[in-house]
Amino acid sequence: MMSKVTPQRAFNAAQTFASFFVSRITRNTYHSGYPISFSIEPTTSCNLGCPECPSGLRQFSRDTGNLDPDFYKTVIDQLAKKSTYVLFYFQGEPYINPKFLDMVKYASDNKLYTATSTNAHFLNDKTAKRTVESGLDRMIISIDGTTQEVYEQYRKKGKLDKVIAGTKKIIEWKKKLKSKTPHIIFQFLVVKPNEHQIDDVHNLANELGVDEVRLKTAQVYDYENGNPLIPENDKYSRYKQLDNGKWTVKNKLLDHCWRMWSGCVITWDGLIVPCCFDKDATHQMGDMKEKSFREIWNSPMYRSFRGAIFKSRSEIDICKNCTEGTKVWA
Repeated sequence: MMSKVTPQRAFNAAQTFASFFVSRITRNTYHSGYPISFSIEPTTSCNLGCPECPSGLRQFSRDTGNLDPDFYKTVIDQLAKKSTYVLFYFQGEPYINPKFLDMVKYASDNKLYTATSTNAHFLNDKTAKRTVESGLDRMIISIDGTTQEVYEQYRKKGKLDKVIAGTKKIIEWKKKLKSKTPHIIFQFLVVKPNEHQIDDVHNLANELGVDEVRLKTAQVYDYENGNPLIPENDKYSRYKQLDNGKWTVKNKLLDHCWRMWSGCVITWDGLIVPCCFDKDATHQMGDMKEKSFREIWNSPMYRSFRGAIFKSRSEIDICKNCTEGTKVWA
């Protein structure tokens, strides 16, 4: 990623760090920079039906659709000079948007570090080749089981053989095109049905030539009375059981949040929301179809939301199930 850091982006990062620490000390929502990274949503559609995922369950309260390529370019044009990293993911499966790889290429041409997260069901020979050619820097592949029986317990409607075949295609085209990218990560969402396969996913990754394995704790919505997805191994759970039998989030909700200064999420239809936990876009900071990013980023509404983080983060709904500080990397 360091190769993407220009003097202007480095200065912006310094401004963002300084703004965050000054704000923590003064409790003022000062921000002189732009986000270092941002997420943009190619689509809200998904081919799978994973539990705990509003996209998979088709339970969105917001509209479903695809990011428009022309609008997308206006977003990149406003952010590319100062921001460094763009993640093409929020909800949905990015490859469902037919213009997705064109969007990656445009960001890559603007020297942004590009990443995405995919279930890998659309990685045929042609798409894998185009993915490598797009300049995508990082690809997170969700693989939550090493046998079909275990994999489909969470990845409903999914086919493990497609995930493995797609992974092989990406690796094959990296070799053919003599490309170091994308850096391929197997992301393993640790839940009770698959926690016994943690060693197996590392072995599979080594066998295929995957660059990295990351273990991720699972977010569940109904956790107070327990949940069958909560793993038995406490190391991989973001929840803990209390003496009264109820469950709670392990993570202490400190009254500050680096994400409110370092990044944001842009939905497929142009809404800016604070972070990836606002899946239904209930905390809309502004609409980029109506205002510039700069206007929204420093608006009274955004500053007010950042201020609310300092006052009592535990009272903000999207913060109550937050994983800040609870991710497990392997």
